[in-house]
Amino acid sequence: MAKHAVIATGGKQYLVAEGQIFNVEKLLVEAKSTLTLDKVLLVLDGETVKVGKPSVTGAKVALEVLEHGLGKKLYVETYKAKTRKHRKIGHRQPFTRVKVAKITG
Repeated sequence: MAKHAVIATGGKQYLVAEGQIFNVEKLLVEAKSTLTLDKVLLVLDGETVKVGKPSVTGAKVALEVLEHGLGKKLYVETYKAKTRKHRKIGHRQPFTRVKVAKITG
């Protein structure tokens, strides 16, 4: 069974496994570089479970930064009744695509 971990980054928590590719909130690191997160909340290795209070001591997750990008375009529309005032704006959330290289701890 593969090693799993719960990590916290960008104000969110993610359940990850080794080799998994996923998007996180934009990180200020170069593309094609490595990043080590030490804010690991839980480590699951087969039958053993380590739960942190608030994080597991000595546990680290190595991430490979693949690319930076922008998410799907979302439209927000505001409208004020009786004044005929309306506004339509778009937003694209920036993200960083990462791959879990190794889970230790």
